[in-house]
Amino acid sequence: MDMPNMRARLLVVLVVLCGFLTVAGSPSATAAPIADSLAFDGTALAVANGRFVDGNGREVVLRGYNVSGETKLAENKGLPFASVADAKKSATALRALGGGNSVRFLLSWAYAEPVKGQVDTAYLAAATEQMRAFLDAGIRVYPDFHQDLYSRWLFNSGSWYTGDGAPAWAVALGNYSAESCGICFTWGQNITQNGAVKAGQYDFWHNRYGLQDSFLATAQKTMAYVKANLSTEEFAGVVGFDPYNEPYAGSYDSGQNSRTWERDLLWPFYVKFRARMDAAGWTDKPAMVEPNLFWNGNVSKEEGGLLDAGTLGSRYVFNTHFYDQKAISGILMWGNASDGQYVSDFGTVRDRASALGTTSVVSEFGHPLNGSTAGKAPTVLKAMYQALDSRVKGANWWSSPATSGPVLSGSQWQWDIYNGRHHELMNDNPGKVMTSGDAWNDEDLSAVRLDDSGTAVLRQDARLLDRVYPSATSGSTVAFTYEDRSRDGSTTLTWNPVPSSLPNVASLVGSGQYSLLVWRSGAGSAPTELHLPASFPTATTTVVSDLGTVYGPPAYTSSTPIGAALEPGGTGSRRLLLTDSDSGVLHYALVTNGATSPSASLLNAAKAELASWAASKIG
Repeated sequence: MDMPNMRARLLVVLVVLCGFLTVAGSPSATAAPIADSLAFDGTALAVANGRFVDGNGREVVLRGYNVSGETKLAENKGLPFASVADAKKSATALRALGGGNSVRFLLSWAYAEPVKGQVDTAYLAAATEQMRAFLDAGIRVYPDFHQDLYSRWLFNSGSWYTGDGAPAWAVALGNYSAESCGICFTWGQNITQNGAVKAGQYDFWHNRYGLQDSFLATAQKTMAYVKANLSTEEFAGVVGFDPYNEPYAGSYDSGQNSRTWERDLLWPFYVKFRARMDAAGWTDKPAMVEPNLFWNGNVSKEEGGLLDAGTLGSRYVFNTHFYDQKAISGILMWGNASDGQYVSDFGTVRDRASALGTTSVVSEFGHPLNGSTAGKAPTVLKAMYQALDSRVKGANWWSSPATSGPVLSGSQWQWDIYNGRHHELMNDNPGKVMTSGDAWNDEDLSAVRLDDSGTAVLRQDARLLDRVYPSATSGSTVAFTYEDRSRDGSTTLTWNPVPSSLPNVASLVGSGQYSLLVWRSGAGSAPTELHLPASFPTATTTVVSDLGTVYGPPAYTSSTPIGAALEPGGTGSRRLLLTDSDSGVLHYALVTNGATSPSASLLNAAKAELASWAASKIG
């Protein structure tokens, strides 16, 4: 922890009054403008018309990672990082190497409220400082009170598994029987087979011993503290709050099922949490609510998806996870994922959010990078990102772009710089020191690690992770695709080749990566933004758009239709800025790194092909 800064922050904390944590005056830290920011950067997000929108009315897509599973461990006392310096190192790498503009920032109820009714302000101070490291790097944040298997303290020192979430005192109140999962091959089976885990979950949702009341009070104090100790500019970068990770009933009451449990217990909890957000000064930020964790599983599946919650509107976001349980099993899916593998699954997410009248975020997705099914990871992750980008498989995208759908926000699990370098005493057992992988239930999913010099390096193909995506669209997105040409070993995966009916576009792209965004302009003056990966050097990036054609986009100005600029945060990451001056007009932009000094005639021919294609396929 950064102890001097932490002590300075604790000086501003007042006593708990009426059960709520309050802080006098303005936030203790005054933030300087975020480095490399432009006039239209840094506004708070809201939910409108089924999308995230910024203060300029632009549709915003959040892409990034979970920071991090380290919060589940005891080695850093429930914090994502050992120090603020490590948080800053991680944030810079996440932006520059991983292409992320947002993180789901994990918090621990156990460490926030180690004694019933007493919030640990030292923990909140340290967590807020680490959160600030990401906000200052231009990365939006949405905190999450994380739990898995209800609590670490359900498990004895010799257990095969462990959990995180509820404090030790909450477990002591329940006086649960010894935990046992019987014959469990994966840790997740504990959710439905471990009697102690099921009982703990059941008690929380039924508010036995006042457990839920305690949690909600701690959540409110946490949110009040974060708001009071971030500057106005920093707090604008906080998207919302994820109240509870992967909720599950534990067991159902007589006559109850997954759908009625969501209606009668889960949704009322979210309504209470929403009220706590309002009381803590988070009125303008959405609660990012998760349904029953099995609502969209492709093996374990239960009816759900907040079917009886009505219209959520701007105060809630539909927040879900997706893992390919069949692929992870190693038995139920032989071979690799393929083109379009998950467009139906992620299409269901889009449809559910639309029916609820809000936007969505896939706040966890991923695949193990070690173990018997790790060989599937390159294709599984490519297919997941493909499905986030579009609800149309690559083979059909060029012929059916109008059904591409909204681009989904998502946070990959996970971004843990300590991967493979942990020192975690599993269930506080000094004889079981976990060092490898994520140091938690044999998982290994982190996209990053530190090398021997302490430098952050990727563990997955940079072409897969550092992607072109429309971070802000001035108007409404009609269609988007990105062919990342990521690799499975030595094989380059191309699932969306440019069709032969567009020979000049195909010639321009060649074997390079490319993206194509089609949007309808809005009334705002801020430009449309696309993240430029490191594999797209500004000087050798080609853009073909109805706004113009350019090889090596010039520096952005408000009068430059196609320009490039640094992304805010001082990490050196870059963006492409596309400026139109109309409203309700269809625009397109192809971005590729496949060309070398293309001729004007080739650029113009490609532009003509794209114009004809857009008119015929979208209109």
